[in-house]
Amino acid sequence: MEFLPKNKIDLVITDPPFAINFKAKKANYNRISSRVISGYNEIKPEDYYDFTYLWMKEVFRVLKDSGSMYVFSGWNNLKDILCALDDVGFTTINHIIWKYQFGVVTKKKFVTSHYHCLYVCKNNEKRKFFPFSRFKKEDKTKEGRSLHYKDKEDVWDIKREYWTGDEKTPTKLPSELIEKLLHYSSEKKDIVMDPFLGSGQVAVVSKSLGRRYVGFEIVPDYYKFAKKRLDKNLYRVKKSN
Repeated sequence: MEFLPKNKIDLVITDPPFAINFKAKKANYNRISSRVISGYNEIKPEDYYDFTYLWMKEVFRVLKDSGSMYVFSGWNNLKDILCALDDVGFTTINHIIWKYQFGVVTKKKFVTSHYHCLYVCKNNEKRKFFPFSRFKKEDKTKEGRSLHYKDKEDVWDIKREYWTGDEKTPTKLPSELIEKLLHYSSEKKDIVMDPFLGSGQVAVVSKSLGRRYVGFEIVPDYYKFAKKRLDKNLYRVKKSN
């Protein structure tokens, strides 16, 4: 990121490494471990704050004053992410909870079946947000509730996506989730960045919605996998209403 000019990026959507000794090859989420591409790089828990502060500082530099960022995190190292956001100078707008359809089975504690998403910005006075980009103000549910209000509540019930095909990375964010963020916080031709590109999911959905994209990935095989997906343009946008 240090080679990017400052004030260039419109939106950042990212799911950084977990720092939880993540079993990238474990055969969960209905996948066969031999089909998961190797190379996942983990961060030591004791290094997580410094790691987070460094990449967030660069994001702050390259982000436009009108830009914003969505950072996904589990609960384990959430404190480091929250502290780094404050220390870098971001303004927190929302703390969104993504509720998914299943969690890790546990014996001695409650099952974790949600993910945190921190919605932050560089300048709250100039931040872009499009409240009726998915539903019109007068749109209603069958029960007569406001659709745009329901869509903007801060608890999102969105299912995880299963990988298909013989090759896959350990994780990916659901395309439905990324599409929702792109609609609310960006416009066509905006530049969307993911500092931890992984499978390329953020770039793939951004491309399909007419956004420009940039991302970084240190694992060569993940980069090749993401590029293959982008070249094939595998994602097709669904109408939200």
